[in-house]
Amino acid sequence: MPIALENVGIAVRDLEATISFFTDLGLTVLGRDEVSGEWASTAVGLDGNHAKIAVLQTPDGRGKIELFEYIHPEAIETEPTLPNEIGMHRIAFSVDDIDASLVIAARHGYHPLRGVANYQDVYKLTYLRGPSGILVMFAQDLTKS
Repeated sequence: MPIALENVGIAVRDLEATISFFTDLGLTVLGRDEVSGEWASTAVGLDGNHAKIAVLQTPDGRGKIELFEYIHPEAIETEPTLPNEIGMHRIAFSVDDIDASLVIAARHGYHPLRGVANYQDVYKLTYLRGPSGILVMFAQDLTKS
């Protein structure tokens, strides 16, 4: 049976601020909608499910994220995920210029958790805490420079 990854879904506090962050990094908005009704409640497993959504795509056309801002039921605040916790971990992006990507992130108030690491002169890597506490990884392939 063939299978393909469609997208990664992320619940966020502020849909507009999150869209702004990811579009500044180069993703494009494929579509936006507001979903509710019995079908939405059944699909997601939440009674009265009602959310604003947006689907964004990476510039290469291969990756998509679906962002949700819940209207009902009310979103539940949780502690930000730590890198070593079980469950959804992070969203990772290959970038051509990690420093330029960090400048964009900083304009939104997001900075590396600790700094930028160099892995054997093959990759420069960093994690940052983005919108709604999302862990975001940037990786620059140094062998392509």
